[in-house]
Amino acid sequence: MPNLIAKRFSARRSAVLLVPALALAACSGGGGDKAQGKGKGGQPGQGTPTVGYVVVQPTSVAMTTELSGRTTAFESSDVRPQVTGIIRRRYFTEGTLVKKGQPLYEIDQRLYRAAANEAQANLQSAQANQQAQKVLADRYKPLAEMEAISKQDYTNAVATSRQATASVAQTRAALETARINLKFTTVPAPITGRIGRSLFTVGALVSATQTDPLAQIQRLDPMFVDIQQSSGDLLALRRSLGQNGIVATRAEVRLTLEDGSEYGATGSVEFAEALVNTETGTVTLRARFPNPQGLLLPGMFVQAKFAQSINQRAFLVPQAGVSRDAKGNATVYVVDANNKAVQKKIKADRTQGAFWVVTEGLNSGDRIVTQGLSKIAPNQSVKPVPENTAQKIEAPKGDSSGGDQASQKKAG
Repeated sequence: MPNLIAKRFSARRSAVLLVPALALAACSGGGGDKAQGKGKGGQPGQGTPTVGYVVVQPTSVAMTTELSGRTTAFESSDVRPQVTGIIRRRYFTEGTLVKKGQPLYEIDQRLYRAAANEAQANLQSAQANQQAQKVLADRYKPLAEMEAISKQDYTNAVATSRQATASVAQTRAALETARINLKFTTVPAPITGRIGRSLFTVGALVSATQTDPLAQIQRLDPMFVDIQQSSGDLLALRRSLGQNGIVATRAEVRLTLEDGSEYGATGSVEFAEALVNTETGTVTLRARFPNPQGLLLPGMFVQAKFAQSINQRAFLVPQAGVSRDAKGNATVYVVDANNKAVQKKIKADRTQGAFWVVTEGLNSGDRIVTQGLSKIAPNQSVKPVPENTAQKIEAPKGDSSGGDQASQKKAG
């Protein structure tokens, strides 16, 4: 009897445990089917990706070049003595602006004044002798015609008169030389500009044959900038002119100073030397800049940026639309007439602001993909829209009830 009761109790306990298990299995099976069905519905085909594009047209683009250069004074002159002597006075302050012809130094004048006085006296003596010889020749003339004196005496008198006239000219030239030397004792400024330090002081002996100048004057407004360009680049530029829409232009130059700041004023290229430096293989281009504030000083290192030509058939492509392959070749995706993304190789050697300057590989009216590049592959069908087109975002279907329930739950 006890065994029978135990068996019945065990059977009832098994039945009680089996019912929840079957219910759980039934729930699990339904949920799995729904989950599986949702997975099938949630993995439709990727679809056609939407990409943004820009339409490019040929335009005139300045082909800019950035080269290094050095500043050079517009005019530079050494102050040198023309005569030998002791410096008696200095009339300028070092580092100031001097005018052309302004006295700078005075050399001892005493010897040169004496030489000028001596030359003046010699001239007067020669003039007196000339007058006497001329009167004598004039007196001999009628006597020679009358044969009162020999013709030889008259000829000698005329020759002596002419020699006296030549002597007057010689002494007059000597007087002029003496006066010039006397004038050279005052050393003037040869040009207008800023004068540097004086290399000789009062009391120093100077001469016309010395190697060192007394001082140096430099004109700093305007200022020259000598730019070095490779002869190969210059040759390529000259060959390209007149081809593929490339024309020459008058270069407007902008400078970047040694501290990285931009020099406000712009300059222009004056000329290019017809000579290649055999050591560096470069040609010097000289640009001229205004320098009213004296910011540019001779010998400064600068970076010059300027345009030597204009490409009238270039394309400006946003940098976001240009990529590089493993070999470094520039490529873009172009949307063709069938709305397929076709990859093209282009030639883009330089940038201008936010754009690449493309000189080869594109045609007028090409649609260049600039947005959504990560979603496409070569020759893939795409849905093109203009760049930065606003996208309409809708709420997912079937979420309204859920939203209402969430709202009701929140309200409850």
